[in-house]
Amino acid sequence: MSQMPVGGLVEHVTCLGCGCSCDDIAVAVRDGRIAEARGACALGVSWFGDGRVPAIARARESTVTLDAALDAAATILDQARRVLVFLALDVSCETQRAAVEVADTLHAVIDGVSSSTVAAAVLAAQRRGRVSATLGEIRNRADCVVFWGTDPAARYPRYSSRYAPEPAGLFVPDGRRSRRLVSVDVGDARGPADADTRIRVRADQELDAIAALRVMLAGRSLGSVPGDGGLAELVRTLTASHYVVIVYDAEPGGLPPEPARAESLTALGQQLNAVTRACVTPLRAGGNRVGAESVLTWQTGYPMTVDFSRGHPRFRPDDGARALVAAGAVDAVLVVGRALGIPFALDGLRSVAIGPAASEAPCEVAVDTGVAGIHEGGTAFRMDDVPLPLRAPVPGPPVAADVVRSLAQRIGTRRTRRS
Repeated sequence: MSQMPVGGLVEHVTCLGCGCSCDDIAVAVRDGRIAEARGACALGVSWFGDGRVPAIARARESTVTLDAALDAAATILDQARRVLVFLALDVSCETQRAAVEVADTLHAVIDGVSSSTVAAAVLAAQRRGRVSATLGEIRNRADCVVFWGTDPAARYPRYSSRYAPEPAGLFVPDGRRSRRLVSVDVGDARGPADADTRIRVRADQELDAIAALRVMLAGRSLGSVPGDGGLAELVRTLTASHYVVIVYDAEPGGLPPEPARAESLTALGQQLNAVTRACVTPLRAGGNRVGAESVLTWQTGYPMTVDFSRGHPRFRPDDGARALVAAGAVDAVLVVGRALGIPFALDGLRSVAIGPAASEAPCEVAVDTGVAGIHEGGTAFRMDDVPLPLRAPVPGPPVAADVVRSLAQRIGTRRTRRS
């Protein structure tokens, strides 16, 4: 691991506190600790903290050396009948890639948080396709921004100031004054308070409203229009714009789950592209969860719930981590990433955790590592699938990618000796 600064200012640090992955943060370091995260929002300041994390290697109830902990972890995983490798948060793509190697070696199932958060949207993209754009393209081109049942201010605090509607862009030189801001309020889920146009739709009429918009964009008339009657005005606004972006929150904490929402909005974006330029962009939370989908797709061809039990990757979208654990289909779990807050219980399972604060989780073997973007470099993905480099402002525990690679080597050696 490269020598880390004990004091000074480290610029161009990437924050993984939310999916915006702001890469313009300047971190002030004093005595090897984070004293300030300049430019970060409140969410980012909380994510950085002071840079202190535990640095423990534990096997069962005892603190042990790193080598001893990895030997114990290799024994548990190698002897298990069926292993689940789970990609949790706050680790780099390099670490996620090493975890894929472990899953392949063990003929395990590998999954991440996507199967319990955005599985419906992932499957919709496979069926329908995507109408996507980078956040940079949105910033430079979008003259009409539609926030569909979401106000990014709470969960993505810098979205509006960095991407839309506030900043000036190549084709929107006056920033907010060059843009039309539309809020579609779905039930109690309201958009930004300063919207130029506000349309209210009942939650149980959301899909009907999207279908109505598609019909009107196709030039057909409707006998009755769902919502408050503003959909016809919205169609006129959309068709008069040069570049429309429809923004919705794809993660828990936004609108109540609606499996068809992502596919319906994608279909709306595709319909809209017949008359103007449009994209549909989901808001995603942080911790490099988008990176896990990208790494799995790159390494296996599938973005989540990949099964290596037959010696090659198979896509099992109905058998996510939560369902596998609930059904008793696995007897051992390797969590790579922040083990606290994973979407299933570890009770009754042999468990290994490698990642930030792993020693605080109720696992049989735990190895604390640094947090990607705070103690470790590497790569992470922004919510729009753009990879960003990570700079580590402070020193920390062992690098997660190195630890997982070492575990993979140990498992591989054990299996080679038996063959």
